[in-house]
Amino acid sequence: MIVERAYAHLSSYDEDTWPWSVPCVRQLLNEGLRFTAPVTFLVGENGSGKSTLVEALAEGFGLDSYGGSHDWRYASPRGKSALGERMRFDAAPRGRRMVTSWSARKGFFLRAETALDALGREGFSPDSVSHGEGFLAAFRGKFLHAGLYVLDEPEAALSFSSCLELIGHIDRLAKEGGQVICATHSPLLTALPGADIVEVGEHGMRRVAWRELGVVDHWRRYMADPHVYLRHIVEP
Repeated sequence: MIVERAYAHLSSYDEDTWPWSVPCVRQLLNEGLRFTAPVTFLVGENGSGKSTLVEALAEGFGLDSYGGSHDWRYASPRGKSALGERMRFDAAPRGRRMVTSWSARKGFFLRAETALDALGREGFSPDSVSHGEGFLAAFRGKFLHAGLYVLDEPEAALSFSSCLELIGHIDRLAKEGGQVICATHSPLLTALPGADIVEVGEHGMRRVAWRELGVVDHWRRYMADPHVYLRHIVEP
């Protein structure tokens, strides 16, 4: 692992103002977020704050919030977010040099909505392939070295089989000394053996087992009988 804990400190803040109004952000300020495995998944509904967290983690590590690797600084003219500029890390033993030395840092931030542009800047020619193939090109070409890899809903452009390939890339990277932090809605990705799962919501953040995830329960019940859900949505 590269980092063991992420945290941010403010002497005071307005709990009614974004992002401090988001429960998981307030918990980060009060307790920090500890990482206990090389792969951590952040799971939660839209608006829960998981993307806010991963963006701030990427920014704090020096990855462009627009998406891309540590070598590209910066594609976006906007400054760091209020949370990202305050993000700090406690290094794991093998990550001390990387956390303390800017030039030693390695990693990549992949966010679904800007991925193709970021990949184009780094020479992957995404215009010549499908959206999903562009994502896979990044996984095959950039997920190669120990570093911090931050992903925001990478499953957005991927088929079932491509998600399985991504799981293989993440697993290999973790076993070779990398660390992955991924915000996702995917019950496929979160089933990776040995991964830590943090559920984000009105409660803040809490660690859960894969079988206890709300998204897993909903998918299980939907696949068993879609009509139970659709009768409340589709007009007769």
